[in-house]
Amino acid sequence: MEVYTVKVATGTSEYSGTNNYIYVTLVGEKGESERTLLDNPGLDFCRGAVGEYKVNSPSHLGPLLLVRLEKQRYWLEDNWFCRYVKVQLPGDTELTFPCYRWFIGDTKVEIREATAKTPRQDSLPQLLAHRKKELQERQATFRWVTWAPGIPRCIDAKTEAELPQDERFDNEKRSDFEHSLHYALLELSLKKLAIRFGKSWNDLEDFKRIFWKLRSPIAEFCMEHWKEDWFFGYQCMNGSNPRMIRMIRKLPENFPVVPNMVQSSMASRTNLDKELKAGNIYLLDYAIMDGVPTNTIRGKPQFIAAPLCLLYLHPDDGLMPIAIQLEQNPDRDTPIFLPSDPPMAWLLAKMWVRHSEFQVFQVLSHLLRTHLVVEVFCVSTLRQLPAVHPIYKLLYPHLRYTLEINCRGRTQLISANGIFKRVVSTGGDGLLILAQKEYKVLTYRSLQPHHDFADRGVSQLPKYFYREYSLMLWEAIHSFVSGIVGLYYQSDEDVQEDLELQAWFRDITQEGFAGLPNFGLPSTLTLEELCTLLSVVIFIATAQHAATNNGQFDWCAWVPNTPCTMRHPPPADKDAVTMEMIMATLPDISQSCMQMAITWHLGRAQPDAIPLGQYAEEYFLEGQALEVIDRFRAALKEIEEQIVRQNEGLELQYLFLLPSRVENSITI
Repeated sequence: MEVYTVKVATGTSEYSGTNNYIYVTLVGEKGESERTLLDNPGLDFCRGAVGEYKVNSPSHLGPLLLVRLEKQRYWLEDNWFCRYVKVQLPGDTELTFPCYRWFIGDTKVEIREATAKTPRQDSLPQLLAHRKKELQERQATFRWVTWAPGIPRCIDAKTEAELPQDERFDNEKRSDFEHSLHYALLELSLKKLAIRFGKSWNDLEDFKRIFWKLRSPIAEFCMEHWKEDWFFGYQCMNGSNPRMIRMIRKLPENFPVVPNMVQSSMASRTNLDKELKAGNIYLLDYAIMDGVPTNTIRGKPQFIAAPLCLLYLHPDDGLMPIAIQLEQNPDRDTPIFLPSDPPMAWLLAKMWVRHSEFQVFQVLSHLLRTHLVVEVFCVSTLRQLPAVHPIYKLLYPHLRYTLEINCRGRTQLISANGIFKRVVSTGGDGLLILAQKEYKVLTYRSLQPHHDFADRGVSQLPKYFYREYSLMLWEAIHSFVSGIVGLYYQSDEDVQEDLELQAWFRDITQEGFAGLPNFGLPSTLTLEELCTLLSVVIFIATAQHAATNNGQFDWCAWVPNTPCTMRHPPPADKDAVTMEMIMATLPDISQSCMQMAITWHLGRAQPDAIPLGQYAEEYFLEGQALEVIDRFRAALKEIEEQIVRQNEGLELQYLFLLPSRVENSITI
């Protein structure tokens, strides 16, 4: 008789424990142990518990292959979350079998030892069969669906309730998520503001009335400086949508700015032509907004614009807006707004640019280019890579909660009766059409930060902290990914002969990004391309999402700075702009309250956030892999210290990409 010592760890979140029966069977190359009920005196499998048990086997099992766990109902059904099983073999060797999954109902699960293995590294028929069975079960559970044509495909789940429990929020996360928006709206309702449908504010100062407990240093700075041109330019680089600005050497033909229009904005002894040649002129072009249908809210039509905004890198004042046109197809009566215009006209023109910024930032930069893109990789990973696969182990911590937050977004935020339909000028049909227009031109190259900055000509733009810190994080992530991948693949042939990995790649290209012929993913997955692709996924799920999501309350809480909707059309006459026109155009009281509440809800730090490079669940246990993770953490620590040093003494700090504030996955 052989005796094995088995340790079983229960999850630490609410309701992880169970009073159901738990059985274990050890499966070795030479046979199986006795099926053993795990039952010690006292409470077994309570939240956070690690129980130790003896398991007998009539003979030596040989190399241990699998641990079979079974849960059976005792009195009432009681789900259980298992973290891991550790098995001490006769002698001193201890093996770890990571589990990290829920046991729902009467169920049986077989888990493998922690060592990551590609299919070529498994030769035993029993282990190969286990891989195949796991993927067959996953593919039946995780299916592709087209939520709407012309955008990335997604998980086949109408609501988050249809997702498997392993992909759902923990109870604490769910409670916090559902409470926070209600808290914000209740706070505003107590001030008798949120219920004032359709009523305009009297003047700009009135927007301060919704600043109460919901506030932040940047939001308050924004409230004080939002009218200033330098602050407008700063937000083009370091606000919630820092990917729009590009350097130009020639003016667009549909933007007929002539040098004398902007001469007063130039430094001495220069002009527009000289600055274009010098590479000091930048453009924001919202052509994608042109022709997008607008929303109707409580029976009243809303309005959008498709602005072009010219910016000048002034040697003394920094990046400054110098000309704004609110239409893509101008005629002789289309005004070009200038800083020298009447102050109200220039202010309203900038508001229209910032209003377009809200639409593009929320729908394209945030929703499409982070949430929906990462969901493609999430679904394909769950469908094509078994838990023992090194690429599964690498990616899965960066895909945590993404399926549920995206399902909630589709049902609660961007649905036909969601929050966007109630308060955003592109809500309803416009939102989807805007996303479809962007998806048609989305490229894999634009998702890689070093290419994106080079292609936009902004590599030398000063005080572009988003660029500087993004590249620092990209290099750290790419080095980390290359280190992990290099442990399991030494050549292009190793990559190409991994049939699971190739199926994963096909799922991404042929299913997730179906109908996107110009996306630009490589046709063949080489070792180098694999490292780049995995780095892109992790970068988007962490740094890029943090850059677009985490500051939305900061930049949008002061509603005139980034209005969610506009209730009157863009002005055609500079001299006719009055404060009354501005107040009638900006969001009404109820819309303002909702904008503040939803951006606080979505942009706030999550109480259960796992920072970049930290792992609540240990998927890699091999010494070499742990060394790579340690080097990654050390690199992130250096980046953290460098960002903190660079921001010391700055009145307006850019800390959205501090590694400690970058979450390890898209969870909100």
